[in-house]
Amino acid sequence: MVIRRRGRELAKKILYLRILTRRIKRRKELNKAPRIHKFWERKVLKERIEFGQYHTLFKTLIKNDREWFFRYLRMTPERFSHLLSAVEPYLKIRQDRGRTAISAEERLVITLRYLATGDSMASQTFNFRVGRATVSNIIREVCDSIWTALNKKYLRLPSSESEWMAIAEKFESDWNVPHAIGAVDGKHIAIECPKFGGSMYYNYKGFHSTVLMAICDASYSFVWTSIGSYGRDNDAAIFGASSFFKRADFGTLKLPPPSVVGGQQLPYVLLGDDIFPLKTWLIKPYGGNNLTDEEEVANYRTSRGRRTIENTFGVMAARWRIFRRPIRANIETVDQITKAVICLHNYLMQTDNAHYIPSGFVDSWSNGEFKEGEWRSVVQDDETGLQNIRRVGSNNYTATAKETRDRFRDYFNSQEGAVPWQYDVVHNCGPLAS
Repeated sequence: MVIRRRGRELAKKILYLRILTRRIKRRKELNKAPRIHKFWERKVLKERIEFGQYHTLFKTLIKNDREWFFRYLRMTPERFSHLLSAVEPYLKIRQDRGRTAISAEERLVITLRYLATGDSMASQTFNFRVGRATVSNIIREVCDSIWTALNKKYLRLPSSESEWMAIAEKFESDWNVPHAIGAVDGKHIAIECPKFGGSMYYNYKGFHSTVLMAICDASYSFVWTSIGSYGRDNDAAIFGASSFFKRADFGTLKLPPPSVVGGQQLPYVLLGDDIFPLKTWLIKPYGGNNLTDEEEVANYRTSRGRRTIENTFGVMAARWRIFRRPIRANIETVDQITKAVICLHNYLMQTDNAHYIPSGFVDSWSNGEFKEGEWRSVVQDDETGLQNIRRVGSNNYTATAKETRDRFRDYFNSQEGAVPWQYDVVHNCGPLAS
Protein backbone atom coordinates (compact mmCIF):
# COMPACT_ATOMS: atom_id res chain seq x y z
CA MET A 1 0.00 0.00 0.00
CA VAL A 2 2.81 2.35 0.81
CA ILE A 3 4.48 1.61 -2.52
CA ARG A 4 1.24 2.25 -4.45
CA ARG A 5 0.66 5.53 -2.63
CA ARG A 6 4.17 6.72 -3.39
CA GLY A 7 3.70 5.68 -7.02
CA ARG A 8 0.52 7.77 -7.32
CA GLU A 9 2.25 10.79 -5.75
CA LEU A 10 5.15 10.45 -8.16
CA ALA A 11 2.75 10.20 -11.11
CA LYS A 12 1.01 13.42 -9.99
CA LYS A 13 4.32 15.26 -9.77
CA ILE A 14 5.31 14.11 -13.25
CA LEU A 15 1.94 15.24 -14.65
CA TYR A 16 2.27 18.61 -12.93
CA LEU A 17 5.77 19.11 -14.37
CA ARG A 18 4.52 18.25 -17.88
CA ILE A 19 1.68 20.79 -17.61
CA LEU A 20 4.07 23.44 -16.28
CA THR A 21 6.54 22.75 -19.10
CA ARG A 22 3.78 23.15 -21.71
CA ARG A 23 2.68 26.49 -20.17
CA ILE A 24 6.25 27.84 -20.17
CA LYS A 25 6.70 26.77 -23.79
CA ARG A 26 3.41 28.41 -24.74
CA ARG A 27 4.41 31.69 -23.06
CA LYS A 28 7.73 31.72 -24.93
CA GLU A 29 5.90 31.23 -28.22
CA LEU A 30 3.53 34.11 -27.41
CA ASN A 31 6.43 36.37 -26.50
CA LYS A 32 8.11 35.64 -29.82
CA ALA A 33 4.99 36.67 -31.72
CA PRO A 34 5.02 40.30 -32.87
CA ARG A 35 3.02 42.64 -30.65
CA ILE A 36 0.06 44.15 -32.43
CA HIS A 37 -0.47 47.85 -31.66
CA LYS A 38 -3.76 49.63 -32.11
CA PHE A 39 -1.76 52.51 -33.51
CA TRP A 40 1.90 53.50 -33.54
CA GLU A 41 1.21 56.96 -32.13
CA ARG A 42 -1.95 58.59 -30.85
CA LYS A 43 -3.40 61.28 -33.04
CA VAL A 44 -3.30 63.83 -30.21
CA LEU A 45 0.46 63.25 -29.80
CA LYS A 46 1.04 63.73 -33.51
CA GLU A 47 -0.25 67.28 -33.08
CA ARG A 48 2.53 68.19 -30.63
CA ILE A 49 4.10 70.78 -32.91
CA GLU A 50 0.76 72.45 -33.70
CA PHE A 51 -0.80 72.45 -30.23
CA GLY A 52 1.81 71.37 -27.66
CA GLN A 53 2.55 73.87 -24.89
CA TYR A 54 6.21 74.16 -25.86
CA HIS A 55 5.44 75.18 -29.44
CA THR A 56 2.63 77.56 -28.49
CA LEU A 57 2.73 79.06 -24.99
CA PHE A 58 6.50 78.81 -24.36
CA LYS A 59 7.41 80.34 -27.73
CA THR A 60 5.03 83.24 -27.11
CA LEU A 61 6.19 83.93 -23.56
CA ILE A 62 9.92 83.89 -24.30
CA LYS A 63 9.45 86.48 -27.05
CA ASN A 64 6.75 88.75 -25.67
CA ASP A 65 6.20 88.49 -21.90
CA ARG A 66 9.14 88.37 -19.46
CA GLU A 67 6.97 88.58 -16.34
CA TRP A 68 4.82 85.61 -17.22
CA PHE A 69 7.84 83.72 -18.50
CA PHE A 70 9.36 84.00 -15.02
CA ARG A 71 6.13 82.74 -13.48
CA TYR A 72 6.10 79.92 -16.02
CA LEU A 73 9.66 78.57 -15.50
CA ARG A 74 10.90 80.47 -12.39
CA MET A 75 13.67 82.23 -14.30
CA THR A 76 14.23 84.96 -16.88
CA PRO A 77 14.62 84.16 -20.61
CA GLU A 78 18.34 85.00 -20.46
CA ARG A 79 18.87 82.70 -17.49
CA PHE A 80 16.95 79.92 -19.25
CA SER A 81 19.19 80.23 -22.31
CA HIS A 82 22.29 80.06 -20.14
CA LEU A 83 20.97 77.03 -18.26
CA LEU A 84 20.16 75.30 -21.56
CA SER A 85 23.71 75.83 -22.82
CA ALA A 86 25.06 74.27 -19.60
CA VAL A 87 22.73 71.27 -19.58
CA GLU A 88 22.46 70.45 -23.29
CA PRO A 89 25.88 68.72 -23.61
CA TYR A 90 24.77 66.11 -21.05
CA LEU A 91 21.51 65.23 -22.80
CA LYS A 92 21.49 62.32 -25.23
CA ILE A 93 18.92 62.94 -27.97
CA ARG A 94 17.83 59.71 -29.65
CA GLN A 95 15.97 59.66 -32.96
CA ASP A 96 12.90 57.40 -32.83
CA ARG A 97 11.54 55.51 -35.80
CA GLY A 98 9.46 57.76 -37.97
CA ARG A 99 9.10 60.47 -35.30
CA THR A 100 10.82 63.81 -34.81
CA ALA A 101 13.18 63.79 -31.82
CA ILE A 102 12.26 66.04 -28.92
CA SER A 103 14.83 68.84 -28.73
CA ALA A 104 16.98 69.57 -25.67
CA GLU A 105 15.18 72.89 -25.18
CA GLU A 106 11.75 71.23 -25.13
CA ARG A 107 13.00 68.57 -22.73
CA LEU A 108 14.29 71.26 -20.37
CA VAL A 109 10.98 73.15 -20.56
CA ILE A 110 8.98 70.00 -19.75
CA THR A 111 11.17 69.28 -16.73
CA LEU A 112 11.24 72.84 -15.38
CA ARG A 113 7.47 73.11 -15.73
CA TYR A 114 7.03 69.82 -13.87
CA LEU A 115 9.29 71.01 -11.04
CA ALA A 116 7.72 74.49 -10.93
CA THR A 117 4.09 73.38 -10.77
CA GLY A 118 4.20 70.08 -8.91
CA ASP A 119 1.57 68.73 -11.31
CA SER A 120 1.71 65.05 -12.19
CA MET A 121 3.66 63.62 -15.10
CA ALA A 122 0.32 62.75 -16.68
CA SER A 123 -0.55 66.47 -16.71
CA GLN A 124 2.66 67.21 -18.60
CA THR A 125 1.65 64.53 -21.12
CA PHE A 126 -1.56 66.41 -21.93
CA ASN A 127 0.04 69.85 -21.82
CA PHE A 128 3.02 69.10 -24.05
CA ARG A 129 1.43 66.24 -26.03
CA VAL A 130 4.24 63.83 -25.26
CA GLY A 131 3.78 60.19 -24.24
CA ARG A 132 3.57 59.36 -20.53
CA ALA A 133 6.62 57.08 -20.56
CA THR A 134 8.52 59.66 -22.59
CA VAL A 135 7.77 62.38 -20.05
CA SER A 136 9.00 60.15 -17.24
CA ASN A 137 12.24 59.39 -19.08
CA ILE A 138 12.77 63.07 -19.96
CA ILE A 139 12.35 64.22 -16.35
CA ARG A 140 14.83 61.64 -15.06
CA GLU A 141 17.43 62.41 -17.73
CA VAL A 142 17.15 66.19 -17.47
CA CYS A 143 17.26 66.19 -13.65
CA ASP A 144 20.39 64.06 -13.79
CA SER A 145 21.91 66.41 -16.38
CA ILE A 146 21.10 69.49 -14.27
CA TRP A 147 22.86 67.92 -11.29
CA THR A 148 25.88 66.95 -13.38
CA ALA A 149 26.15 70.37 -15.02
CA LEU A 150 25.65 72.55 -11.93
CA ASN A 151 26.59 70.80 -8.69
CA LYS A 152 30.37 71.22 -8.82
CA LYS A 153 30.14 74.96 -9.36
CA TYR A 154 26.98 76.00 -7.50
CA LEU A 155 26.77 73.45 -4.67
CA ARG A 156 30.22 73.25 -3.17
CA LEU A 157 31.36 72.93 0.43
CA PRO A 158 34.08 75.52 1.24
CA SER A 159 37.52 73.95 1.19
CA SER A 160 39.70 76.68 2.66
CA GLU A 161 39.81 79.04 5.63
CA SER A 162 39.24 82.07 3.41
CA GLU A 163 36.02 80.61 1.99
CA TRP A 164 34.67 79.82 5.45
CA MET A 165 35.61 83.32 6.63
CA ALA A 166 33.72 84.87 3.70
CA ILE A 167 30.55 83.08 4.85
CA ALA A 168 31.16 84.13 8.48
CA GLU A 169 31.65 87.77 7.51
CA LYS A 170 28.32 87.74 5.66
CA PHE A 171 26.55 86.29 8.71
CA GLU A 172 28.07 88.98 10.91
CA SER A 173 27.25 91.88 8.58
CA ASP A 174 23.71 90.74 7.74
CA TRP A 175 22.61 88.95 10.92
CA ASN A 176 24.93 90.24 13.68
CA VAL A 177 26.23 86.74 14.45
CA PRO A 178 30.05 86.45 14.42
CA HIS A 179 31.96 83.34 13.39
CA ALA A 180 28.88 81.57 11.98
CA ILE A 181 29.78 79.24 9.10
CA GLY A 182 26.20 78.28 8.25
CA ALA A 183 22.77 77.24 9.51
CA VAL A 184 21.66 73.60 9.52
CA ASP A 185 18.24 71.96 9.41
CA GLY A 186 16.53 68.88 8.03
CA LYS A 187 13.26 68.12 6.26
CA HIS A 188 11.18 65.08 5.45
CA ILE A 189 10.37 65.02 1.71
CA ALA A 190 6.92 63.45 1.39
CA ILE A 191 6.68 60.65 -1.17
CA GLU A 192 4.16 58.01 -2.11
CA CYS A 193 4.91 54.57 -0.73
CA PRO A 194 7.72 53.09 -2.87
CA LYS A 195 7.17 49.72 -4.48
CA PHE A 196 8.51 47.01 -2.15
CA GLY A 197 9.52 49.80 0.24
CA GLY A 198 7.72 48.23 3.18
CA SER A 199 8.10 50.36 6.29
CA MET A 200 11.59 51.66 5.50
CA TYR A 201 10.30 55.03 4.35
CA TYR A 202 7.40 55.31 6.82
CA ASN A 203 8.33 57.99 9.36
CA TYR A 204 7.14 58.79 12.86
CA LYS A 205 4.81 61.51 11.54
CA GLY A 206 2.70 58.95 9.73
CA PHE A 207 3.68 59.34 6.07
CA HIS A 208 6.35 58.01 3.71
CA SER A 209 9.41 60.19 3.18
CA THR A 210 13.09 60.53 2.52
CA VAL A 211 15.24 62.84 4.63
CA LEU A 212 17.01 65.94 3.36
CA MET A 213 19.70 67.46 5.60
CA ALA A 214 21.17 70.77 4.50
CA ILE A 215 23.41 73.66 5.51
CA CYS A 216 23.03 77.13 4.03
CA ASP A 217 25.03 80.35 4.04
CA ALA A 218 23.84 83.85 4.94
CA SER A 219 22.56 84.46 1.39
CA TYR A 220 20.08 81.54 1.31
CA SER A 221 22.27 79.23 -0.79
CA PHE A 222 22.92 75.62 0.16
CA VAL A 223 26.55 74.76 0.84
CA TRP A 224 26.05 71.10 1.83
CA THR A 225 23.25 68.55 1.51
CA SER A 226 22.59 64.93 2.40
CA ILE A 227 19.80 63.41 0.32
CA GLY A 228 17.92 60.12 0.32
CA SER A 229 18.03 58.65 3.84
CA TYR A 230 15.14 56.41 4.91
CA GLY A 231 12.24 58.27 6.50
CA ARG A 232 12.06 55.76 9.36
CA ASP A 233 15.75 56.03 10.25
CA ASN A 234 16.74 57.61 13.53
CA ASP A 235 17.50 61.22 12.70
CA ALA A 236 20.45 61.30 15.08
CA ALA A 237 22.01 58.46 13.12
CA ILE A 238 21.39 60.25 9.80
CA PHE A 239 23.18 63.44 10.81
CA GLY A 240 25.81 61.61 12.85
CA ALA A 241 26.68 59.38 9.89
CA SER A 242 26.95 62.29 7.46
CA SER A 243 30.27 63.32 5.97
CA PHE A 244 29.96 66.84 7.36
CA PHE A 245 29.40 65.65 10.94
CA LYS A 246 32.39 63.32 10.82
CA ARG A 247 34.68 65.93 9.30
CA ALA A 248 33.55 68.54 11.81
CA ASP A 249 34.12 66.18 14.74
CA PHE A 250 37.57 65.19 13.46
CA GLY A 251 38.49 68.79 12.68
CA THR A 252 39.14 68.27 8.95
CA LEU A 253 36.82 70.99 7.59
CA LYS A 254 39.71 73.48 7.41
CA LEU A 255 37.83 75.99 9.56
CA PRO A 256 39.67 79.15 10.64
CA PRO A 257 41.13 78.94 14.15
CA PRO A 258 39.23 80.60 17.04
CA SER A 259 39.87 84.30 17.51
CA VAL A 260 39.01 86.99 20.03
CA VAL A 261 35.81 88.93 19.32
CA GLY A 262 34.60 91.49 21.84
CA GLY A 263 36.85 90.06 24.53
CA GLN A 264 35.67 86.47 23.96
CA GLN A 265 37.63 83.63 22.33
CA LEU A 266 35.06 82.40 19.80
CA PRO A 267 35.41 79.39 17.48
CA TYR A 268 33.69 79.16 14.11
CA VAL A 269 30.36 77.38 14.57
CA LEU A 270 27.28 76.08 12.84
CA LEU A 271 23.89 77.43 13.92
CA GLY A 272 21.34 74.75 14.73
CA ASP A 273 17.92 74.32 16.29
CA ASP A 274 17.19 72.42 19.50
CA ILE A 275 16.85 69.19 17.49
CA PHE A 276 20.64 69.07 17.02
CA PRO A 277 23.27 68.06 19.59
CA LEU A 278 25.36 70.79 21.20
CA LYS A 279 28.95 70.66 19.97
CA THR A 280 32.03 72.86 20.07
CA TRP A 281 31.35 73.50 16.37
CA LEU A 282 27.52 73.67 16.63
CA ILE A 283 25.56 75.92 18.97
CA LYS A 284 21.84 75.78 19.63
CA PRO A 285 19.40 77.72 21.84
CA TYR A 286 19.26 77.39 25.60
CA GLY A 287 16.39 75.12 26.60
CA GLY A 288 13.90 75.36 29.45
CA ASN A 289 11.43 77.94 30.72
CA ASN A 290 13.39 79.69 33.47
CA LEU A 291 16.01 81.36 31.31
CA THR A 292 17.94 84.45 32.33
CA ASP A 293 17.77 87.64 30.31
CA GLU A 294 21.27 86.94 29.03
CA GLU A 295 20.24 83.49 27.79
CA GLU A 296 17.08 84.91 26.17
CA VAL A 297 19.22 87.47 24.36
CA ALA A 298 21.59 84.74 23.18
CA ASN A 299 18.64 82.69 21.89
CA TYR A 300 17.24 85.70 20.05
CA ARG A 301 20.55 86.62 18.45
CA THR A 302 21.36 83.12 17.24
CA SER A 303 17.79 82.65 15.99
CA ARG A 304 18.25 85.58 13.62
CA GLY A 305 21.08 83.77 11.90
CA ARG A 306 19.41 80.37 12.17
CA ARG A 307 16.34 81.56 10.29
CA THR A 308 18.39 81.65 7.07
CA ILE A 309 17.97 77.89 6.65
CA GLU A 310 14.23 78.11 7.31
CA ASN A 311 13.97 80.80 4.64
CA THR A 312 16.16 78.82 2.25
CA PHE A 313 13.84 75.82 2.44
CA GLY A 314 10.82 78.13 2.24
CA VAL A 315 11.99 79.92 -0.89
CA MET A 316 12.86 76.63 -2.57
CA ALA A 317 9.43 75.14 -1.79
CA ALA A 318 7.65 78.34 -2.89
CA ARG A 319 9.47 78.53 -6.23
CA TRP A 320 9.53 74.80 -6.98
CA ARG A 321 6.10 73.48 -6.11
CA ILE A 322 7.07 69.86 -6.71
CA PHE A 323 7.41 69.75 -2.90
CA ARG A 324 3.86 70.90 -2.16
CA ARG A 325 2.51 67.33 -2.13
CA PRO A 326 3.94 63.79 -1.94
CA ILE A 327 6.10 63.10 -4.98
CA ARG A 328 4.78 60.22 -7.08
CA ALA A 329 7.87 58.52 -8.49
CA ASN A 330 10.30 55.74 -7.64
CA ILE A 331 12.83 56.55 -4.97
CA GLU A 332 15.74 56.98 -7.40
CA THR A 333 13.76 59.57 -9.35
CA VAL A 334 12.80 61.39 -6.14
CA ASP A 335 16.49 61.71 -5.27
CA GLN A 336 17.27 63.00 -8.78
CA ILE A 337 14.45 65.54 -8.54
CA THR A 338 15.66 66.77 -5.15
CA LYS A 339 19.24 67.14 -6.38
CA ALA A 340 18.10 69.04 -9.46
CA VAL A 341 15.90 71.46 -7.50
CA ILE A 342 18.68 72.20 -4.99
CA CYS A 343 21.08 72.95 -7.85
CA LEU A 344 18.50 75.13 -9.61
CA HIS A 345 17.85 77.03 -6.39
CA ASN A 346 21.55 77.73 -5.85
CA TYR A 347 22.09 78.53 -9.52
CA LEU A 348 19.36 81.18 -9.53
CA MET A 349 20.35 82.55 -6.11
CA GLN A 350 23.92 83.08 -7.24
CA THR A 351 23.23 84.39 -10.75
CA ASP A 352 19.81 86.09 -10.72
CA ASN A 353 18.67 86.51 -7.12
CA ALA A 354 17.05 89.92 -7.74
CA HIS A 355 14.35 88.16 -9.77
CA TYR A 356 14.37 84.89 -7.86
CA ILE A 357 13.83 86.48 -4.40
CA PRO A 358 12.59 90.06 -4.85
CA SER A 359 12.41 92.49 -1.94
CA GLY A 360 10.11 91.25 0.81
CA PHE A 361 10.12 87.61 -0.31
CA VAL A 362 12.20 86.42 2.68
CA ASP A 363 11.99 87.23 6.41
CA SER A 364 13.51 90.53 7.46
CA TRP A 365 14.24 92.62 10.56
CA SER A 366 14.27 96.37 10.96
CA ASN A 367 15.48 97.68 14.34
CA GLY A 368 14.40 94.45 15.93
CA GLU A 369 10.96 94.40 14.27
CA PHE A 370 10.33 91.10 12.52
CA LYS A 371 8.51 90.93 9.18
CA GLU A 372 7.53 87.62 7.62
CA GLY A 373 8.59 86.94 4.04
CA GLU A 374 6.08 86.53 1.22
CA TRP A 375 7.14 82.91 0.73
CA ARG A 376 5.19 82.02 3.88
CA SER A 377 1.90 82.96 2.17
CA VAL A 378 2.82 80.75 -0.77
CA VAL A 379 3.94 77.70 1.22
CA GLN A 380 1.26 76.63 3.69
CA ASP A 381 2.25 74.24 6.48
CA ASP A 382 -0.65 71.90 5.76
CA GLU A 383 0.15 71.47 2.08
CA THR A 384 3.92 71.45 1.78
CA GLY A 385 5.74 68.20 1.08
CA LEU A 386 8.69 69.40 3.20
CA GLN A 387 8.11 68.62 6.87
CA ASN A 388 10.34 69.34 9.87
CA ILE A 389 12.36 66.53 11.40
CA ARG A 390 12.34 65.52 15.05
CA ARG A 391 15.16 65.73 17.59
CA VAL A 392 18.40 64.34 16.17
CA GLY A 393 20.37 64.14 19.39
CA SER A 394 20.08 63.92 23.12
CA ASN A 395 20.43 66.83 25.53
CA ASN A 396 23.76 65.48 26.76
CA TYR A 397 26.81 67.51 25.80
CA THR A 398 30.37 68.05 26.91
CA ALA A 399 31.54 70.78 29.23
CA THR A 400 33.59 72.25 26.38
CA ALA A 401 30.50 72.52 24.17
CA LYS A 402 28.60 74.27 26.98
CA GLU A 403 31.51 76.65 27.49
CA THR A 404 31.48 77.51 23.77
CA ARG A 405 27.79 78.44 23.86
CA ASP A 406 28.32 80.47 27.05
CA ARG A 407 31.07 82.46 25.36
CA PHE A 408 28.68 83.46 22.58
CA ARG A 409 26.10 84.36 25.25
CA ASP A 410 28.61 86.59 26.99
CA TYR A 411 29.57 88.24 23.70
CA PHE A 412 25.94 88.97 22.76
CA ASN A 413 25.45 90.67 26.12
CA SER A 414 28.72 92.60 26.09
CA GLN A 415 29.12 96.25 25.18
CA GLU A 416 30.93 95.32 21.97
CA GLY A 417 28.50 92.61 20.85
CA ALA A 418 25.07 93.91 21.88
CA VAL A 419 22.64 95.46 19.38
CA PRO A 420 20.41 98.36 20.51
CA TRP A 421 17.08 96.61 20.16
CA GLN A 422 17.82 93.16 21.61
CA TYR A 423 16.63 93.84 25.17
CA ASP A 424 13.38 95.43 23.96
CA VAL A 425 12.67 92.38 21.80
CA VAL A 426 13.37 89.94 24.63
CA HIS A 427 11.36 91.89 27.22
CA ASN A 428 8.41 92.32 24.84
CA CYS A 429 8.39 88.83 23.35
CA GLY A 430 10.01 86.64 26.00
CA PRO A 431 10.50 83.06 24.80
CA LEU A 432 9.00 83.98 21.42
CA ALA A 433 12.18 85.84 20.62
CA SER A 434 14.00 82.55 20.22
